[in-house]
Parts: sequence; C-alpha cells; structure tokens
Amino acid sequence: MAGIYIHIPFCKKACTYCDFHFSTSLKYTEEMTDAICRELLLKKDRISGQVGSIYLGGGTPSVLTAAQLNRIFDTLTQHFSIASAAEITIETNPDDLNASKLAELKQLPVNRFSIGTQSFFDEDLRWMNRAHNAAEAESSIKRSQDAGFENLSIDLIYGYPILTDQKWEQNISTAIDLGVPHISAYSLTVEPKTALAANIKKGRQIPISDDQSAEQFQTLIRKLALAGFEHYEISNYALPGRYAVHNTNYWRGIPYLGIGPSAHGFDGTNRYHNIANNAIYLEKLDKNQLAESVEELSNLDRLNEYLMTSLRTMWGTDLEKIERDFGKVYREETRFNIKPFLDNHWLNLEENHFRLSPEGKLFADHIASELFLIEEHESIIRSKKQSE
Repeated sequence: MAGIYIHIPFCKKACTYCDFHFSTSLKYTEEMTDAICRELLLKKDRISGQVGSIYLGGGTPSVLTAAQLNRIFDTLTQHFSIASAAEITIETNPDDLNASKLAELKQLPVNRFSIGTQSFFDEDLRWMNRAHNAAEAESSIKRSQDAGFENLSIDLIYGYPILTDQKWEQNISTAIDLGVPHISAYSLTVEPKTALAANIKKGRQIPISDDQSAEQFQTLIRKLALAGFEHYEISNYALPGRYAVHNTNYWRGIPYLGIGPSAHGFDGTNRYHNIANNAIYLEKLDKNQLAESVEELSNLDRLNEYLMTSLRTMWGTDLEKIERDFGKVYREETRFNIKPFLDNHWLNLEENHFRLSPEGKLFADHIASELFLIEEHESIIRSKKQSE
C-alpha cells in the first residue's frame, strides 16, 4: 500500500547540526496548513488503492495547533482511502508533549510518535541547541505512554565530541529501560551550511571523529541486540515485529506522495521534488499550482536506488529481484561487483541475497557506492545484451 509523507517546515529553534528545510518563524503556519491541504487535493489521483502509512515529519509537526492538524487529517480522510490499520506517525519534540498537547493528539488518528530525544544529558542538548532539556526528554516518553501512545520511536545521536562512551552507554540504557519499541540512532554528520560546519571551520569546535563514531556504533549494536532489538536498517532498531512501516516501504521502493516544501515523492518510476522555499511554495499553491520538479529515473537510477536502500536493511539485496526487474545481465554484473566484498567478509551471500556483515555495516555507504552501475557499465551491458 502507498504512503503519504507531509513535511511541516517549522521549528522553534535551529539545531546546530540540522540541514533539513525549516523556518524558526511560526508566522505562516496557517497559510502553510491551507497550502498543504490544497496540494493533497491536487495530488490525490497520483496514488491508487489504500494508503498504508502517513508520516508527518519536518521540521516539527507538533508545533501546529490542534485545529491545523485536524484540517490536514480531515483532508486526508475525505480524499484518500486510509487503511484501517494504517501506521500514522507524527514527529514530535519532547518539550511539546505536555498533558494538553497529548490530549489534543489523542483526538487525531495518530497512532505512532517519533520523538526527537537525541540525548538524556542537559549539556549535550545545549550543545545541539535543542529546545528541550534532559528531564523533558525522559518525562515526555513516560507521559506519552501514560496517555496510551505505546507505539513510540525515539531518536538518538552519537559520535559528537562531548559524548563520552560512558554517557552513550547510559543513553542507550535509559532508552531500553523506558520500554520504547523502536530506536533510530544516527552518527552525527557535518552538513554544509550548518552552524556546526561553520564552527568547525572557524576552529571553535572539535572536528567529528570517525573512530569515535565507529566505536559508539558498535556499542549501540551490541547493547540493543542484548535487549532483544533487531538491527533491521543501518540507523534503525526495533523489537521483533515493531519495524517502522512507512520507512520500511521507502526502502522497499513502494510509491508515496511527498507533500509540503522540500518533500520528495515517488510513483514507482519518477521522483518528484518540491521546492525548499516556503514563500515560493505558498505562492504557487495559492494559485493551485504545484511547486515541484520531476526527475525521470532511468533503469540505472532505479537499480542504484535499490542497491543503496536494500543493502542498508537486514533483508539485504535480492539478486533474483535484480534479474526480474532489470534483467539477467544486471544481476551478473552485480554478482561480479560484490565479489571483493564477499572475499573481505564485508558482505555475506545466502540464498541469492547479499547482506552486510557486522564489519561491513561500518562501511555501508562505501560498499553501496562501489556497487553503483554507471553509464559506462550501461554501454557494456547493452553490448552483452546484443551479443546474446
């Protein structure tokens, strides 16, 4: 079943490391809500059948009022067929999840929270310029559970200079003890045009250590495995059967709508990119025009996307699917390209699926980039096809 992603481009504060599209001014939330509802109407015929997942991300969707969120959900339920068991997620910040906000969210069809916890230490949250404190990080989870929201995911970040190994182990232990069924954990990366990148360039901040990130990544895998979590995607861990439906469908290549400024959509063949500019987005939608560009994906593009996303998961990459969807010569080319990584034990091959080994998980992006096929390969493949 298809999915719908809705990007809410507002945050109370700008985190030092974040390069997502957002505004810290909440002045135009009403106009943005109207534009999002209008875009949903304009795109309602792009997906057929039932919708199996809805994800409100950002930004921080929980900054919207109950009335604004209700308008979005009313538009969804009126114009789309939402499956009765659909996973409906909203990203939230701990400081937003007070008793009154939880009561409001309880009236919506939301059944899953993704909470931007990041750390349970005040000094770390200040370093990140987060809007919440350590006490709110923990209490927001407990309040959500008490309010009946049991399907929770929390975000954690590792690999930053002030995160000692001891603090990182305590962050993991706290998350486990709180009983959340899903954890998304990300190694801090330095993105261009962020405050973190500027501070490192000016010498005000210690550069990120790859060795520290690798060690803390391995600690995370070990501790969560002992707690019964499955490492089902490079950055995602879940108790058995508690995988994120929406994100898993991304990795499986299932179509979804992308709504809101900077959102991406995929129809199985083409990718759609909304403009990352609030003013232009609002201006376009006010005229009932879509603020998007279309990327027509070639066979090679789709294969490379499949290689990249499938390799990150515990299910791995299916050689038979490559043959079925792209052709036998693509399967043979991929089988040849994975040989060095089988030889150095970064990949394992079993029943026509190749997967990252524990050591290979440290080099997932590198391995994927080495497996990508380029136009040069395409010409070779065409020659092979012609000779068959």
